[in-house]
Amino acid sequence: MKHFPFVGRKNELASLDGLTHKKASSLVVIRGRRRIGKSRLIKEFAKNYQFISLAGLPPTKKTTAQSQRSAFSEQLAHQLKLPKLQATDWSELFSFLAREARYGRVIILFDEISWMGSKDEDFLGKLKNAWDLEFKDNPELILILCGSISAWIEENILQNTGFVGRLSLVLDLKELSVPECNTLLTEIGFRGSAYEKFKLLSVTGGIPRYLEEIKIDRLADENIKELCFTQQGVLFREFKEIFLDIFSKRSGIYKELVEILVDGKKEFSEILTALNRSKTGRMSEYLLHLVLSGFVKRDYTWSVRDAKESILSHYRLSDNYLRFYLKYIDKNKNRIEGGHFENNALSMLPGFDSIMGLQFENLVLNNRDFIWKKLHVYPAEVVTNNPYFQRKQIRKKGCQIDYLIQVKTNVLYACEIKFSKKEINSSVIEEIKNKLDSFYLPKGFSIMPVLIHVNGVSEDLVDKGYFSHIINFSELLLDGACS
Repeated sequence: MKHFPFVGRKNELASLDGLTHKKASSLVVIRGRRRIGKSRLIKEFAKNYQFISLAGLPPTKKTTAQSQRSAFSEQLAHQLKLPKLQATDWSELFSFLAREARYGRVIILFDEISWMGSKDEDFLGKLKNAWDLEFKDNPELILILCGSISAWIEENILQNTGFVGRLSLVLDLKELSVPECNTLLTEIGFRGSAYEKFKLLSVTGGIPRYLEEIKIDRLADENIKELCFTQQGVLFREFKEIFLDIFSKRSGIYKELVEILVDGKKEFSEILTALNRSKTGRMSEYLLHLVLSGFVKRDYTWSVRDAKESILSHYRLSDNYLRFYLKYIDKNKNRIEGGHFENNALSMLPGFDSIMGLQFENLVLNNRDFIWKKLHVYPAEVVTNNPYFQRKQIRKKGCQIDYLIQVKTNVLYACEIKFSKKEINSSVIEEIKNKLDSFYLPKGFSIMPVLIHVNGVSEDLVDKGYFSHIINFSELLLDGACS
């Protein structure tokens, strides 16, 4: 069996390792989107300790509370090399497990906990009691509750009064950073250029499981075609599995919501208009679920004068795979199944470059620390930062800035994020000037235009000296970028 290198997650591993220096047991929650590497992180942390890993069954129409208990019992018996316990109640299973883990450093994982407890309303109550009365008696025990359905975890564990004060650590696992993705690609043997690596990340984002599917002897376009545009491709099938796993019977409305965001960010009112619906709390709840699941980001704008967050916000599709699927794979399912794309180049896809621009923007916003470093800005100096917009008013023009950084010295860095196959020339300057002319700049503040690119800029653009900084984002995709 092929084993892929474990890359990144230094901060998360350090947080988990810190629990081993306590003199009391720890209850931990780890959540994140499907394929993000939650289980792999936990296995890496637990590799030097006794580790018991138990997972819930994927729910089907035939799944029952008893079938979940039976699966739990079978896994437990297999890992502890004991006869299967015939338990008809979760309390019995938890008590048995607690007795087997009552001494020494033991790491226990309940993976996909929302599946595990989905058919028994008393599951979490019994787990809480077992923790209080039995599990925590072992001061070296670490019990990790893990799942992909972040909204379920939020509502049933993090906001559950029964677990308040009992959680030692909560980790929200995000995508790998661009340097970490670069390291993973290098470790598995992919030797393509920075631009080739970027094309892969524009489809996969920083999802480690997707990157592990890359074939090292093929160029980016060939890999993307095989993963996305063939019937057997992993990313051709992935969307349905994600949405059914997480959103179940309501997957249709969630798909409808993310489809609205494919071509760019939108305010809540614009989303409702696109759906032809009146304002409802249910739509806000659905969008929150998408945010908690890691597929959508809600970016709040703010008042520059006092740095106060506004009530105004944009929803942005932040998952690169999801956008690529909805834009190109979903709409071409029949043709993909008919082999239509086998002999066609990706460049034939309509609007490919504009979508790559949105994908590039996601990568930049997910790696803000690199931008700060290139601007010589320390994290402690940053007052606030996000994509920025101001609505058109009587005395103000409307304005949108890809990424605005406000620092304590009343300096604003207005970052324009540009993806281009070719060098960016000086024509971009007029575009940015028009944008910043519409920006309301309070007295006592200064604004510095910044250009972030991936494939080079012309000498003419550099010579004009308009931008305070020109940042080559592809530096993060070069070998050694993590060092």
